[in-house]
Amino acid sequence: MQVRVFFEDTDFSKVVYHASYLRFMERGRSNYLRLLGADHRALFEETESEAPGFAFVVRSLTIDYFKPAFIDDVLDIVTIPREVKGASITLLQECRRGADLLAVAKVRVAFVSGGKAQRIPKALRDAMQQDVR
Repeated sequence: MQVRVFFEDTDFSKVVYHASYLRFMERGRSNYLRLLGADHRALFEETESEAPGFAFVVRSLTIDYFKPAFIDDVLDIVTIPREVKGASITLLQECRRGADLLAVAKVRVAFVSGGKAQRIPKALRDAMQQDVR
């Protein structure tokens, strides 16, 4: 997924603020679900009966920064599933500018409902497992 760096994503020196990468990666995770064929509205409607009030929540995240991004850069956010378990998925996310690797994150996301971890709905879990690399 591509994102353009806007002024709001930068600090006073027009370098991308470190927390902006987290927003870019959040968009990448949402887009990843769309690429799997999971329409967010449909997913909420289908899952509401078996897991009311469900959400995907970040359980853990580690991030390494290698090079800065700047205002007006176009960045590629790459999301690669690494492991799918019953109630969680671990993803590798990269932020790139052309051939330059700017940041890498390992993100573990849990599926929760009613404040407790729940199994990811089977159709979605199966789609994620097929894409594990």
